[in-house]
Amino acid sequence: MALPPLNDTIAAIATAPGVGAVGIVRLSGPDSYDVAGRIFLPKRRQHINQLPAGRVVYGSIQKENAIIDEALLLTFRAPHSYTAQDVIELQTHGGPAVLRTVLELCINKGARLAKPGEFTLRAYLSGRLDLVQAESVLELVNAQSDSARRSAALGLSKALSKELDLIQSDITAVYGNIQAALDYPDEGVPAAQFSEPLNRVLKRIDGLLHTTKAGTIAKRGARLALIGRPNAGKSSLLNALLGYRRSIVSDIPGTTRDYLEAPLSIEGVPVTAIDTAGIRDTDDLIEASGVTAAKDIAENADLSLLLLDKSLALKREDQELISTLELGRTLFIASKSDLAPVWTKDDVPVELIHVSAKTGAGLTLLKEKIRERLIGDVSQSELWISNERHIQALSLSKEHLERALTAPDDLAALDLEEALRTLAEITGRGEIAEETLEHIFSNFCVGK
Repeated sequence: MALPPLNDTIAAIATAPGVGAVGIVRLSGPDSYDVAGRIFLPKRRQHINQLPAGRVVYGSIQKENAIIDEALLLTFRAPHSYTAQDVIELQTHGGPAVLRTVLELCINKGARLAKPGEFTLRAYLSGRLDLVQAESVLELVNAQSDSARRSAALGLSKALSKELDLIQSDITAVYGNIQAALDYPDEGVPAAQFSEPLNRVLKRIDGLLHTTKAGTIAKRGARLALIGRPNAGKSSLLNALLGYRRSIVSDIPGTTRDYLEAPLSIEGVPVTAIDTAGIRDTDDLIEASGVTAAKDIAENADLSLLLLDKSLALKREDQELISTLELGRTLFIASKSDLAPVWTKDDVPVELIHVSAKTGAGLTLLKEKIRERLIGDVSQSELWISNERHIQALSLSKEHLERALTAPDDLAALDLEEALRTLAEITGRGEIAEETLEHIFSNFCVGK
C-alpha cells in the first residue's frame, strides 16, 4: 500500500471523541495558513498568512458570514512544528457538531482529511522523530498507568534510540576490524577487537530483552486472580486492595459463584484483580461452574493470590491448590491474620504473606510483592521494551551476533551486517517497507 502524499495539506480533529470544554482541529501542510484564513476571522482583522510562529489569535469560525463558534488560532511555522511543516491549530468549544463543522469547512477550503497517524508519519518522514519516538507517541497516548507513561516518555526522549546507537557503534567497529582482517588475513582479529565488544553488545541486548515482561505488563496491565476455598477472604481482600466495597462479603460459603473483575493500580502497575468462586467439591451445578472458571482464571492469570484462612484448619482443597499452582506465578496469603491462628507457617511448604483485610495489616508488603513478582528485578530501570516489533528485532539481532562469535570471519561479517540492518529497522534509519510503516501508523487515531 502506497504511503499518502506529503506535499498537500491535511486536517483532522485532534481531540478525543465526545463532549469537552475545548476541541482542536489541526491543519498541517503548505496551505495550512491559506485554509485557516478562509474560515477564521480574527477579531483584529489580521492577515493569517502574515502571522509569525507562536501566535495565539482570538476570533471566530465563519461559514457564509454566519458565526459557527468563537475560536483561538495557534500558529506554528516549518520546520519548528510537530510535523516540521506549517501547522495551524483551531481551538473551539468541544461539542461534536462544532468540531465536525470546522473540519468540513477545512476540507471544503482545500485541505484533505488526514489518515490515522498521518501527522506523526509526517514527523517521522521529515526526520523530526525517529521511528522509536513515533511509536512512543502512540504508547504515551494509550498509557493507562504511570509506569507505562514513564516508559513511553523515555522512548520519546530518545533514551532507547541512544542505547541502540551505542550498540550499533560497537557492532560497526567490530565489522570494520573483520573487513580489515579479510583484506590482510595474516593479521587476524584480536579478541579485544572482536569477542569482547560483541559480548558487551550481547549483554546490552539481553538487558533490554530482560525488561520485556515488565514493559508488556506496564502497557497492557496484568491479570491478578484471587483464589481459595469459600470464605477464605478473597472478596474482603479485593475490597481492601481497591479501597472501597466492590465485592459482596458474607459468612455464607459460596456467595461468589461467578468471577468479578475490578481495575486498580498496585505500586504503579496496572492490574485487573479477579475475585473468583471459592474452590471446593460441590453438587450445585452453578457453583461447580464457578469453581471450574476459577481454576481456568488462575491458570491463565499473570499472577494468582492463593488465600489460606489462618483461623480455620487446612483442608484437602488447600493442600491440592498449594501443590498444583505454579510457584513462580503464585503468592500464598495467610488471610485473616487478625484472628487467632489455627495453624502455623510450619504446616505449609511455601513462603507466606500474612494479611488482614479487616485491619490492613500486611497490605503494603503484599503490594510490594505483587509488583516485584509482576515486573521482576527491573524496577530500578524504566527503559522497558514492550513493542513486539522491537522485541522481534532485538531477538533476531542477538541470534546474528551469537552466530558471528563462532563463525569464520567472512560469515561473521555477513551476520554482523544482518544484525546492523535489523537494529536499524527499529529506529527507522535503515530500509523500512511501506507495509511496515502503514501497519505502524494505522494504529494511531486520526488527528495524531
